[in-house]
Amino acid sequence: MRSRLEAFTASRHFRGKGPLCVALVVTDHARTLGLPLNPEALITPGEGQVLGLGKGKVQAVLARHGITRVLAEEGGRTSRGSMGNMRAYVAFLNQAHAETAPIDLDAVERFWVDLVQAFFAGKPFTLRLDESLGLRTVIRHLLAQAETRQKEMPGTTFQGTLLQHLVGAKLDLVLGVGKVQHHGANQNDAGEGRHGDFEVGDVTFHVSTAPGEALIRKCQANLEASRKPFIVTTAKGAAVAEGLASNAGVADRLELLEVEQFLATNIHELGLFEAKKRRVKIEELIARYNEIVDEHETDPSLRIDIPRKK
Repeated sequence: MRSRLEAFTASRHFRGKGPLCVALVVTDHARTLGLPLNPEALITPGEGQVLGLGKGKVQAVLARHGITRVLAEEGGRTSRGSMGNMRAYVAFLNQAHAETAPIDLDAVERFWVDLVQAFFAGKPFTLRLDESLGLRTVIRHLLAQAETRQKEMPGTTFQGTLLQHLVGAKLDLVLGVGKVQHHGANQNDAGEGRHGDFEVGDVTFHVSTAPGEALIRKCQANLEASRKPFIVTTAKGAAVAEGLASNAGVADRLELLEVEQFLATNIHELGLFEAKKRRVKIEELIARYNEIVDEHETDPSLRIDIPRKK
């Protein structure tokens, strides 16, 4: 059963605090009501929310395992997609029950509790808002953390994932949530019929820490499709991309944006060049980034924490 749960978790990205709350509460319902479950019976009348999905129920389940740390203040009630997550998980449990009954619900609950503990254990990146520093420097320090962690864990792509979702969060901040599609960092553009990482109007964004010839070929394909390619990369990557684009004869037909400037400029503009409003916009950017990570990635250590002033 554990292997089936792992496959379900991976396919549905069931690792953010919202999905974990749903899994804990629905598993608890299965204990009380038995399997198979009727998903319609797990919806609150009028409110259209998952029955029992709240801080009290979630913490009660965790307390059985000696966990007192709060997983979510709202217990997942305000998380987007909770209803869909409930239906998907109920369908999974019902199918597993039909094929391998009886199901050890103690073991199922333990599986989700293990993921909660992993969620708590994941150490996020830290964004320190030092007002004496320029925003580009603040963002550069954040990227440096990802680069360091990547070097400590060969084969990982922390910096690239961080960049992709920061750019995605920035686009949501400017355009409004729902205007662009987000994807896991390991999902292939071409395999999903996409032109790049993000598409807005006739613009295709390519986010990369290490632009190569393959990326320039994608940009050429964008141009042939009458789309405007934007490469967003690091300062080091920008120099490489500039040379490759020049060699390919397309340097004057694409936009090349250094990510620190790309993010910092918008934050200043959205904050109307006022310190107080600027901090609000940074916090909104990071909050949206964390939501995207929760929804599309499985590693909670990709999240970003902004330490509060004491």
